[in-house]
Amino acid sequence: MSGAVYRVRLHGRGGQGIKTAGRVLGTALFLEGFEVQDAPRYGAERRGAPIFAFVRAARGPILERGAIQRPDLVLVADDTVVVVPAAGVLAGVTSRTVMVLCSEQPEDVWRARLAPKGPLHVLPLPLEDRGATSLRHVGMACAGAAARLLGVVSLASLRKAIETELAGVGRAAIDSSLAAAERSFVALSEHAGAAAPGEPIAASGYERPVFVELLCEPVLEATAMVHGARTSELVKTGLWRTVRPEVHAELCHKCHWICASSCPDGAISASESGVARVDYDHCKGCGVCVVACPHHAIAAVPERSTEVPK
Repeated sequence: MSGAVYRVRLHGRGGQGIKTAGRVLGTALFLEGFEVQDAPRYGAERRGAPIFAFVRAARGPILERGAIQRPDLVLVADDTVVVVPAAGVLAGVTSRTVMVLCSEQPEDVWRARLAPKGPLHVLPLPLEDRGATSLRHVGMACAGAAARLLGVVSLASLRKAIETELAGVGRAAIDSSLAAAERSFVALSEHAGAAAPGEPIAASGYERPVFVELLCEPVLEATAMVHGARTSELVKTGLWRTVRPEVHAELCHKCHWICASSCPDGAISASESGVARVDYDHCKGCGVCVVACPHHAIAAVPERSTEVPK
């Protein structure tokens, strides 16, 4: 990798435009001639769930991948996610990390709460958004703040990025988004360029992962075993079955560890000859072994009587 890399994380909740803000910032940086990565990351896809987006930018190729571990700039659109451990707002924050919070609480309150190691700025919420659950333009406010703090994105590129990424949503939505982004861009003018790029991560110090060798265990140890201690061996769960697996001995390759380890009840073992054998007293007829058998030696047969195959 050549040159330093800007690493930006944007935090918020689903529905607040965090994903879109990351795309807008990424496009604005691209218009300025940077190589760019931008992507969101979230768990439950629902409104209100914590979400973050990350953006990387460099003048040369970017070889890093995955979530940003050591951010240069962190922007928080919803201050309620700060206390959510899973949101990871403070993860990797150092003394050189610049933080921006959109909040109704003043800066001194947040400094007392977080005791940040580096610079911290608070963007007051516009009056029309205070108390609103949607915070319609807070994502664009974060995009504008990020563009200004990086110091390498012009207002013209920011505007063009918003026009590009929001094309098709309607003129009114674009205009309100432009206003929110420009308001933050101007508000942080005196801190332009405060977020400096970090050095590329060197491959020379890379520590290879330690691999653990997992040996194949005996089937009776590696699977559920209904005949083991403290089980329901006396409960004949085979009575629940409507379809039973039947082993065709002539097709069986005696690789019983495959079908046996896939059986959720440990109802398959091997006969003395090595052919798979089914415990029909406890086989529920789930059909997993039928699918798992690589040689199609096990067939699913409808139950026609209570007679147990020998």
